[in-house]
Amino acid sequence: MKAEGKVFKYGDNVDTDVIIPARYLNSSDPKELATHCMEDIDKDFVNKVQQGDIIVADKNFGCGSSREHAPIAIKAAGVSCVIAETFARIFYRNSINIGLPIMECPEAAKAIKAGDDVEVDFDSGIITDKTTGESFKAQPFPEFMQEIIKAEGLINYINSKK
Repeated sequence: MKAEGKVFKYGDNVDTDVIIPARYLNSSDPKELATHCMEDIDKDFVNKVQQGDIIVADKNFGCGSSREHAPIAIKAAGVSCVIAETFARIFYRNSINIGLPIMECPEAAKAIKAGDDVEVDFDSGIITDKTTGESFKAQPFPEFMQEIIKAEGLINYINSKK
């Protein structure tokens, strides 16, 4: 599995309240949530993000409340992967549960810039900044997590095993 796209870059402690502001939590429709994704930190995000684009952030991405709405909004906005130095643990699990690939790689998070074209190979864990030619090694997903992501989330994965 691979992802490739243009990078949107953010700093430390991007919390779930800026990923999807609480005022929109009355909806559970992924398409509706996507229209408000990142709007409190980056007003132009929803107008610029394209299918396959990648979010890169520094430390503690997804901190704050444990709402699944945050990774759902990111995925529904078309983001193919989130790379960060570190993730809040509940955000990490929620992302895998809904089928949003995320990778921890401090070196990549520090070096990759906004607007760079990045390719991620989930099988090997190799992150390539095609703009600069630099490559980084993240921990690849274990096979069972790749299967959950390929199935578009844990519920679909479980249902496929029945």
